[in-house]
Amino acid sequence: MLRRIPTFGGGIILALLATACARRAPAPRAGSPYVDGRQCAGCHPAHWKTFRETGMGRSFFRAVPANMVENFERGARFTHPASGRHYQMIRRGDRYFLRRSQTGFGGAETSVVEQEIHYVMGSGNHARSYLHRTPQNRLVQMPLTWYPDKGGYWAMSPGYDRADHLDFRRKITYDCMFCHNSYPEIPSGRDGAGADPLYPDKLPEGIDCQRCHGPGRAHIEAVEQRRAPDSVRAAILNPARLSAERQLDVCMQCHLETTSFALPNSIQRYERGAFSFRPGEPLGDYLLHFDHAPGSGRADKFEIVSSAYRLRQSACFQKSGGTLLCTTCHPPHQAPRGEQAVEHYRAACLKCHAESLRVAGGRHPPQRDCLACHMPKRRTEDVIHAVMTDHRIQRRRPTGDPLAPLAERRDTYRGEVVLYYPASLAPSAGRDLYLAVAQVGQSSNLKAGIAQLETALRTHQPRDPAFYFDLAQAYLADGRPDRAIAMYEAALERDARFLPALRSLGAAWLKAGNRGRAVTALEQAHAVDPRDPTTLHELGRAYHELGRGPEAVAAIQEALRADPDFPEAHDTLGSVYFQMGERPKAEEAHREAIRLQPDFASAHGNLGNVLIANGAFEEASYHYQAAIRLAPVDPLPRYSYGAALAARGRFEEARQQIEAAVRLKPDFAEAREILGNLFARRGDWRGAMGHYQEALRAQPEFGRAQLGLGTALAALGDFTGARTHLGKAASNPNPAGRQEAAELLQALQAERK
Repeated sequence: MLRRIPTFGGGIILALLATACARRAPAPRAGSPYVDGRQCAGCHPAHWKTFRETGMGRSFFRAVPANMVENFERGARFTHPASGRHYQMIRRGDRYFLRRSQTGFGGAETSVVEQEIHYVMGSGNHARSYLHRTPQNRLVQMPLTWYPDKGGYWAMSPGYDRADHLDFRRKITYDCMFCHNSYPEIPSGRDGAGADPLYPDKLPEGIDCQRCHGPGRAHIEAVEQRRAPDSVRAAILNPARLSAERQLDVCMQCHLETTSFALPNSIQRYERGAFSFRPGEPLGDYLLHFDHAPGSGRADKFEIVSSAYRLRQSACFQKSGGTLLCTTCHPPHQAPRGEQAVEHYRAACLKCHAESLRVAGGRHPPQRDCLACHMPKRRTEDVIHAVMTDHRIQRRRPTGDPLAPLAERRDTYRGEVVLYYPASLAPSAGRDLYLAVAQVGQSSNLKAGIAQLETALRTHQPRDPAFYFDLAQAYLADGRPDRAIAMYEAALERDARFLPALRSLGAAWLKAGNRGRAVTALEQAHAVDPRDPTTLHELGRAYHELGRGPEAVAAIQEALRADPDFPEAHDTLGSVYFQMGERPKAEEAHREAIRLQPDFASAHGNLGNVLIANGAFEEASYHYQAAIRLAPVDPLPRYSYGAALAARGRFEEARQQIEAAVRLKPDFAEAREILGNLFARRGDWRGAMGHYQEALRAQPEFGRAQLGLGTALAALGDFTGARTHLGKAASNPNPAGRQEAAELLQALQAERK
């Protein structure tokens, strides 16, 4: 910050500062109150230099040799046992890449993906994750992260240490970017509800001064215009002049997270843009934080972004009367390290505890490092390879080994979600609505939350469609699709162009079987955002179900131009091609879906169907088994595999698969019909009859089941019943079995004569 300077020298000094800013920094961003953060260095070189060495200053940067500390030449291979995927870090000149592969059918290398590392997210104090920029300007996180513990090593990225991880498909949302970098310029139209997060060609590198001091354009213009020193100072925020609560808000905008597991931990107010928070305003005006209910057994959770949360649990913080702040221990412009850090933090503790330490005398063991006992390092529960300081200041060192290895887990919380910060909200529509949304947002308190949100909507009748959309999503999660559809429509009454509701309404109508309404809603969503790949994919699915194959292909291909790494779209495209009889294209599309997502069960099953049609039973069997392993509760791959086995004459294996499918879905008519055929083949006509009857209960016009039941009844001597069902099969509009039924019916009539 500029010091107060004598009026007789002010004009000369301000002119020099203005010259320095112009000479040593790039031009400010056009039309934005923010400037390129490097402009700060021209006037404040010492602060700029030391801040760039802090974790925040190194929070995001390009992957170039000067920034990389990892060894890409030695030990750069990693195998993930849970998913069976092999990874290799590669350096080619000044560029870095991550390659993934698996061992596939016949031992061949398969599922090969190689992407360039364009950015590193994370200072390396606790982790360094790698990002790839797609040609469409998305950022995606890569599956490997570098951790500095144990001298530095690669392991799976946070949330990836399990069989079903996102691999190269986790998109970097604006929420991620908010806390890991300076504010980027968002492309026009990309900050709206439901919009695909896209980024500009050039991104800032690291958090800069404006995250704490606010936008810098007015301040720099005041310097350049040689205004009076007081005017220059007034044009930028000095956080030190804020109240204790507002100072904490500056830090807690990124360092407060109650939990990273499903809850939700926070809700950004719907009227606020992703990068609209300004230091000095109450954090609760931008973001509301929520927590597990007291007594739920989660009070002692320790997670990667728990610093502020744990500090606020400390007696030191609670009894300080607002004097213990983050900056009490952490200088905002620099980060002490090594022995300097030990002395610095000890001095911070002794500001309050020098007298108590003197009174304790010989009872307190001699120890220079206060943090080693009272704020020890621990392994975090959500990022299991990260080790960091526990900011809950405790009187005695916790028992047990705080660095013991942890297994990645999924925490499913079912209970009340309570407001955490701000501690309370004045009675208002916003309070009632957001508290209700917090209950249903991730289904933590679904039933009670639905009733709460229904009441809040009736009482306050907000104009924002997002609240009605939230209730629709809650109805869908609660198994009430009809209510969900009505609430999507209520959201659209408030805003006919609200993309999340249009897109979800189309998907809901499609699932309900009303393909015409689905197409209408999805075409409207497409008009709102013609580049949205999710909308285009859903529209392609709707056209496919209507039998409009060429239109389905066109829509899905457009989705893939918008996002080529969209495995569901590739899989759907394969199914459309298969129905159109274009097997080579179908096979290619399903293989691409599996390459992008090796654990995609549906794609494995669909590829199996194509391979069976091509006569490649052994490879089809491999993919059916993969689908069954990856989705053990899905009856479809078991049915398809069972049918393929039966066609090969492997009847006992077929029966096992079909019976498993029927256990999973008792009203699976096609599986029941095949099972009836298998029973009939071994002469168990009564067993066969039971399965045919179950098939017809589920699907009364099922011609092949009518044929099977008629045949079984004839074998059991019930010729009257047999003629009835064979007659229905012979007149069925579906040609499958119609000719055979007519011949059997004719034979029965001849025998009767």
